[in-house]
Amino acid sequence: MTRAVLSIGSNLGDRLAHLQSVVEGLGDAVVAVSPVYETDPWGGVEQEPFLNAVLIAEDPARDPHAWLRRAHEMEQAAGRVRERRWGPRTLDVDLVVCYGPQGQITVDDRDLTLPHPRAHLRAFVLVPWLDVDPAAELSRPVRELLTELDGDVVRPTALALGA
Repeated sequence: MTRAVLSIGSNLGDRLAHLQSVVEGLGDAVVAVSPVYETDPWGGVEQEPFLNAVLIAEDPARDPHAWLRRAHEMEQAAGRVRERRWGPRTLDVDLVVCYGPQGQITVDDRDLTLPHPRAHLRAFVLVPWLDVDPAAELSRPVRELLTELDGDVVRPTALALGA
């Protein structure tokens, strides 16, 4: 069994519908869905704000590379175009971390790095992750990592994703 933590975001088109497409695309594998937050863009590219959330999903048949393939399939289905790094997008699905029977899985190859190499720097990942897993950990407890960040504004919304 693998358990995946997925960070999802959108700042083009029907942002909430794009996020909802991930919940629906993963179906019964979804075990937790965070509240939806609005965040300023990250990475220095001028663009509209993002809606962000975190999902936890489990699937005994998926290894980390299978989770990554599924993430890319859902991005493509939403019309994602990769023109500019950290640029606007209909849907971004990032694999933050995966767990197997022995705990957190580490991957470092040309296609995938786990845990996600920049997750500890992104409040838009850490804040919703704590909502669905208050004991979340990367290299250290996520709660600790979050206290070291400044500048990222993560605004709660009244929006919700249905499971």
